[in-house]
Amino acid sequence: MSDLAKTARDVRRAVGAAHAERKSIGFVPTLGALHDGHLALFERARQQCGYVVVSIFVNPTQFPPGTDFESYPRDLDGDVKKVEGAGVDLVFSPSVVEIYPPGDHTSVEVTGPLAECLCGPHRPGHFRGVTTVCARLFNIVQPDRAYFGEKDHQQLLIIKQMVRDLRFPLEIVSVPTVREPDGLAMSSRNAYLSSEERRAAVVLPRALFAARDLLNAGERSAAAVLATAREVIDSESLVSLQYLELRDAETLREIHAVEQAAVLALAAHVGPARLIDSILLTPTDY
Repeated sequence: MSDLAKTARDVRRAVGAAHAERKSIGFVPTLGALHDGHLALFERARQQCGYVVVSIFVNPTQFPPGTDFESYPRDLDGDVKKVEGAGVDLVFSPSVVEIYPPGDHTSVEVTGPLAECLCGPHRPGHFRGVTTVCARLFNIVQPDRAYFGEKDHQQLLIIKQMVRDLRFPLEIVSVPTVREPDGLAMSSRNAYLSSEERRAAVVLPRALFAARDLLNAGERSAAAVLATAREVIDSESLVSLQYLELRDAETLREIHAVEQAAVLALAAHVGPARLIDSILLTPTDY
């Protein structure tokens, strides 16, 4: 059964005991509303580490004004039950005041090209909130490895940049996106969708897979790859595309031809939900 901690002091005590037993520490930060995508992160952490910590914290600083902070699904009791069978040793569920004490005025932000494209212009302040809370959680948990899903490729790169820049002594481990049987990437926000909207949302992974198939058939033009994906999405009237971009997989710089590893990333509104997804595209003949 997983232990539950509410304070940084409790986490440090538990992690200190694990360190005393020479156990490596794996950490998975989450917003809660756990699904099988999260469980894949826990399982990877369990495989690689002797002690696994999961945080469940709906972080207010990563929700720009007018987004779904208040309505974001919260079910701590249900989440704790889900982690019990996943090899998690400790669940950290802090209050907002525990993470952001009164009088605290410090933020952490990665600037530059990684944060200026894709979700950056559409969610001002979002990545600053992500890096700030991750920096604080890393400081509390002091893990050897932290685990993030590949669905949000931009976030993954930004977290890696922060860890490098601030010399955090930990490894960031990426875990492949977990999808529903029809291809839709698992997300807590899928719960917002009606049955009709849920059926419509499947055009998002279909668009990504169509682009991958085109690349595998020999196409290298970024314009052609994007046009193919956009055509699939445009076929569904219930989906409103926010962005669809093809970028270098490491730098997120815009590319005109897929000559090395690239990421095709999108964000779209489906009913009340804003959904993101991405896929890595790697040409086989370069």
